[in-house]
Amino acid sequence: MAAAPLGAVLCGGASRRMGADKATIRFDGVAMARRVADALLGAGCSPVIAVGGDTEELRRLGLERVADEFPGEGPLGGVLTALSVGAPAAVLACDLPNIRAATVTALIAALGLHDASIAHSDRAEPLCAVWSSAAASSLRSQFSSGERAMHRAIESLDIAWVDVPADDLRNVNTPDDLRRL
Repeated sequence: MAAAPLGAVLCGGASRRMGADKATIRFDGVAMARRVADALLGAGCSPVIAVGGDTEELRRLGLERVADEFPGEGPLGGVLTALSVGAPAAVLACDLPNIRAATVTALIAALGLHDASIAHSDRAEPLCAVWSSAAASSLRSQFSSGERAMHRAIESLDIAWVDVPADDLRNVNTPDDLRRL
């Protein structure tokens, strides 16, 4: 890949099960969105942005916020927003506090001529992926036709599946999930 990919942290979810903004919840003293952004930076992504979320809180974390083009429409809308800023784009959910730069680097290296490279351990995690500009048009078409589920939106894409440690993909949706990390 000639140019560094854009890095994007998805911060726009409602965090209903958590009861607080997941992007700003601290794990080992660092806000989860900052941890994810640091992994993206460590993998060479530039620039790194936050999609959605609280502008002031994200600014305090040192992140530039881009408004989600499709608020309330789920993570597929967030991925599309990131791709409208730049492609290729490494797009990760803010609730992956154990993600490592090495995992993001492996995803970047695997993209090649594929539409996307997506992390996989015991399950696929399309919210830990690198997306090409070719993927953008397919995803936008799926979104325009009413699709909101990531796993269905990616079915027609040429995907490089990248096996990664399961711990990197442990996401935090509830206070109990956070305590179990």
